[in-house]
Amino acid sequence: MDTERTIGEIVAEDYRTARIFEKNGVDFCCNGNRRLVDVCIQSGKNLETLSNEIDEILNSKKEQYDFKTWPLDLLVDYIEKKHHRYVELQIPVVQGYVEKIEKVHGKLHPELLEIKTLFLESSEELLSHMKKEESTVFPQIRKMVQHETVVGAEQNASFGGLKSSIDMLMNEHNTEGDRFRKIASLSNDYTPPLDACNTYMVAYSLLKEFEDDLHLHIHLENNILFPKATAFADELMS
Repeated sequence: MDTERTIGEIVAEDYRTARIFEKNGVDFCCNGNRRLVDVCIQSGKNLETLSNEIDEILNSKKEQYDFKTWPLDLLVDYIEKKHHRYVELQIPVVQGYVEKIEKVHGKLHPELLEIKTLFLESSEELLSHMKKEESTVFPQIRKMVQHETVVGAEQNASFGGLKSSIDMLMNEHNTEGDRFRKIASLSNDYTPPLDACNTYMVAYSLLKEFEDDLHLHIHLENNILFPKATAFADELMS
């Protein structure tokens, strides 16, 4: 394993490696631009052990999608249809459970109020964020693919603004990553307390599932889609 590679590049090559970083508490989606060696130095993790675990996965049979090889427009469609729709559908479901357990168990578990507040804030921001992607950046990426052989002044101006839009979206990803790290911490990594009822357990399970999907969602954009789109825009404008 080349320890000079970034963790985002490693996960982009094989998403199965994400579970190693998750197990070690390493953020690979919002902060995927850090080198593996730097991550180990900063976190006190054993570089050789981590590197060997990654190599073991990379050398085993790969069964998941190789997103790096997908055309940009296909990747955009996939993110929109799979991850954006998931967020839209799951927000009211998760919200209902979180509000219910806070109402019933909030006195004994005051952290539930903050968890509820953080999730509601995240829900509003994510819906707004996805609308921006679907109305601006994603159409620009599709236009680049459609006009890759003929690019005029108007398209150049449009593609040139793509980078600033992407920077804004990545900053918003960081905000949501931070918010869910707080939720995970408050919930003891989604571990229900001993007095938890079934609704409580389902709520934490749904929150964990939502965060897992968000990690993959952000990873696909930050570490694959956005870098490829930026490089393609530079190529077209040159």
